[in-house]
Amino acid sequence: MTELAELIRSATERLSAVGVPSARHDAEALAVHVLGVPRSRLPAFGSPTGEERSAYHVAVDRRAAREPLQHITGRAAFRHLDLAVGPGVFVPRPETEVVIDWCLAALARESAASAGDSPGIGPAVVVDLCAGSGAVALAIATERPDTVVYAVEREPAAYRWLERNVAASGVGGGRVRCVLADIAMLPPTVADLAGTVDLVVSNPPYIPLGSRPLDPEVAEHDPAAALWAGVDGLDVIRTVALVATGLLRPGGALALEHADVQGAAVLRLLIDAGWASVADHRDLTGRDRFATANREYRAGAEGD
Repeated sequence: MTELAELIRSATERLSAVGVPSARHDAEALAVHVLGVPRSRLPAFGSPTGEERSAYHVAVDRRAAREPLQHITGRAAFRHLDLAVGPGVFVPRPETEVVIDWCLAALARESAASAGDSPGIGPAVVVDLCAGSGAVALAIATERPDTVVYAVEREPAAYRWLERNVAASGVGGGRVRCVLADIAMLPPTVADLAGTVDLVVSNPPYIPLGSRPLDPEVAEHDPAAALWAGVDGLDVIRTVALVATGLLRPGGALALEHADVQGAAVLRLLIDAGWASVADHRDLTGRDRFATANREYRAGAEGD
């Protein structure tokens, strides 16, 4: 066993002992971060320098204290993106990637449907409410170059991460437009889009106050503003649904992430508000993950 392999083995045991669920993965990810080599090179790496060993021990200490892996490395992977993250911004989760799949499919359907009717029509307009790090906005913008995405974030600390990621993304032409604002009080930059937006997407705060204890990585490091949303966890979701009503054109789509126990409640909320084509969707683990609807107000829309 190489010296590095022994260091990773020891780190894995330590992280596992304190309850880190992905101990082996994190021990290897920290080695990749400290050594600056691809994961595939770890088995043959050999012996780290004294400085590298010291840095690795510090990184493992931080992770053992349940600091998020992404805060230690400063990076978070999301689809094909490599995002900068840290204190003050919500770390994007893999389960949100299924929301992007639905959004891209919805935009593709709309593009195909309108191609014959409106040749030469402009780019699709997307509004990402509660944009955080920019994961959702940038995923859509980079995977659908025919979109303009308005990324709205209220918290100044998170907004700085959003601007940083957009600037580093290489997306040109102002196709991702950062907006520092409360979603309930949109500035003219976004409010003037009323009735013209093709898609509103949001991964809002949705944890009910007084919920069961959260993992330390969440409770102690994710910003409170990105987590809590009233007694039932639906306060911000209600606001998103209301704001989306004004922004979307007739037939425009809404995609709204929620907690895995909120599917039925969110469907009822949308149906009662008159949304059409209301449906709930599961993530890759089989848990209810996000709701979708269309702005075609008709009574009696049914979820599935």
